[in-house]
Amino acid sequence: MAGLRITNCHVHCFTSRHVPSLFPHPLLWPFVKIPYLVRLLAFLFRLIGQHPLAATLDRLFRFQQEASEIRQERILAKLVPQYPPGTRFVLLPMDLRSTGIGRIAAGLPAQHDELARLAASPAFKNRALPFATLDPREPGAVDEARRAIEDLGFHGLKLYPRLGYPPDHEALMRDVYPLLVERNLPVMTHCSRGGVSGRGVSSARGDRYCSPGALVPVLQEFPTLRVCLAHFGGETDWRSYVEEGTPPDMQVDLADPACNWQVAIRHMITCGQFPGIWTDISYTLFHFEDYAPFLKVFLENETLAARVLFGSDYYMTRQKALSERAVCIRLRVMLGEERFRRIAETNPEIWLGERPAPG
Repeated sequence: MAGLRITNCHVHCFTSRHVPSLFPHPLLWPFVKIPYLVRLLAFLFRLIGQHPLAATLDRLFRFQQEASEIRQERILAKLVPQYPPGTRFVLLPMDLRSTGIGRIAAGLPAQHDELARLAASPAFKNRALPFATLDPREPGAVDEARRAIEDLGFHGLKLYPRLGYPPDHEALMRDVYPLLVERNLPVMTHCSRGGVSGRGVSSARGDRYCSPGALVPVLQEFPTLRVCLAHFGGETDWRSYVEEGTPPDMQVDLADPACNWQVAIRHMITCGQFPGIWTDISYTLFHFEDYAPFLKVFLENETLAARVLFGSDYYMTRQKALSERAVCIRLRVMLGEERFRRIAETNPEIWLGERPAPG
């Protein structure tokens, strides 16, 4: 496609230095510290004929290899060849202190600083678009987010409420969202039932904080703030929609975290009450054969088509069978060039505040 500049709006390149030493769980530390144990298990499962499980372990090994890199730059360098020249990448850091499962070698300020250096390097200048992140409960969190945005020139904010805080946390509402509105910068927030939870945070509580309805107070207070609900509701809710369906007269109750999040996001975008809501297709669309045809149908709605962003969730996707390039090319073929350009180029530029929305 002539002149296409893809923006992948959902990429991770943090390393093992930025996550707790016992992540993801203390009982799994031998597999983290000695990744080749995973390969040994995969070999043993193949011997007894458990090929699907062996393939899953192979993908887990690839995921571990990514995280074990010393520098974030080296992780991003592995992703770049999967995309056409000129593709840009929104880089989303993580602050995992609240998991409480070990020491973090390089804290959040160091992670932000490394992203700033990466974005200024000749290899990635104007192609790496780092976001700041924060856990608003942590001491100094707001000041660090402000430093990343004001001093380092970051392009937006990443939130991960499943760690244990609501998106309308007092510090966010008072200090952070006003800064983003002032600077015309967007928010990316985790919106999937899966993921990392903070210490002592139950699944129900995590769902409550991550649900689409949890953003309603934010959107009402800051109607011009552009908020992307990542993963289009997540794999669990897409599977439920595809396999179980929804009653034709079903009412969307945004106050109920048990509602289908994929349906809720489509409702929030198309109902006209939340002009700041966006979503991305990261990770979820790596189940390509199951979900891509549904996405194509959804994008026939003009309002929805204007608010969907292309993103992959690299390097989390290293656990999946399809490569980044395979999903990207299949998506272009499935959607057609015009729709693909919209979600991969036009919409990201509007969401990032680089061009005005039409009309």
